[in-house]
Amino acid sequence: MSLYSEINEQPQRIKALLTSQRKTVERVAAEIRKSGVQSVFLAARGTSDNAGRYAQYLWGARNGLPLALAAPSLFTYYKQPPNVKNALVVGISQSGKSPDIVSVLEECRRQGNLTLAVTNEPNSPLAQTSDFVLDIQAGAEKAVAATKTYTTELMAVAMLSAALSENKKMWQDLAKLPKWMSEALTLDDFIAQAAQRYRYMDRAVVLGRGFNYCSAFEWALKLKELTYVYAEPYSAADFAHGPIAMLDSGSPVFAFAPKGKVFDSMLEMLRRLREQISAELIVISNDKRALSLAQTPLKIPVDAPEWLSPLIGILPAQLFAYHLTRAKGYDTEQPRSIRKVTETK
Repeated sequence: MSLYSEINEQPQRIKALLTSQRKTVERVAAEIRKSGVQSVFLAARGTSDNAGRYAQYLWGARNGLPLALAAPSLFTYYKQPPNVKNALVVGISQSGKSPDIVSVLEECRRQGNLTLAVTNEPNSPLAQTSDFVLDIQAGAEKAVAATKTYTTELMAVAMLSAALSENKKMWQDLAKLPKWMSEALTLDDFIAQAAQRYRYMDRAVVLGRGFNYCSAFEWALKLKELTYVYAEPYSAADFAHGPIAMLDSGSPVFAFAPKGKVFDSMLEMLRRLREQISAELIVISNDKRALSLAQTPLKIPVDAPEWLSPLIGILPAQLFAYHLTRAKGYDTEQPRSIRKVTETK
């Protein structure tokens, strides 16, 4: 088992998760509707925090649920947790072992809120302190950099959204997801060659917006922890409010720009970066206009809906980080200074 093999097994993991966990997800959704929750309070760290950003957009847009990201230190070091009422409190953690995430769910459950654990370890402390558990069933993930646990966390979020809305079209789209993900993985050879162009890169900007705000953070994280590139993620909207000034000609900019509600704003930003600044663009998109602006275009399936694009577009991003790590001569399996499980307090 290696990082490369774990990246490539994701379509199969997503397909299996959809088959095995749909009834569980629908049962959890029924209990959530019955409880009358009015908001979501979510605790996570690292890659799982990026899955939480996806939930923030998806559950807000499709399910009308405002979502707040918890500040776990208020529960641990400060011992002054906020008063959380009528909320679904969600903990997302691959290992389910991080004490600060567990403490958020313990306290919010004590306050009378419904709690849900999304984890790859159904017998973990996080699962044991939760009313409901969604087992993402990613299997053993040996590589330090999370890949399949991230996409299965996103899938659990997407499935719960479909179940909460009782939307048949969403379930139909989810059934097509393994095929779309497999198509995205066919970019492997192209990405392996393209990564050589960036082997001396030491800094970069990563842009996304809307559903792919989470993707910008996740791609930047993979670049940081595997290639040691100083990669900063931004909403394309926030980037225009100042940080764009740090770019000059040839500055590398990675961007997610799939078709959807925010596409026009992303396209405007990409044009500005290419035509006015002469930035070096690496673009993941399913629209020809965005791809035509990129020095390195990474095309994802044209018919994929925007709400599922984070699960598809992150695969070429993962492959890019993997191949760039190799091009730089670093270890893809054991990045320096980090461990597989980080138990923050």
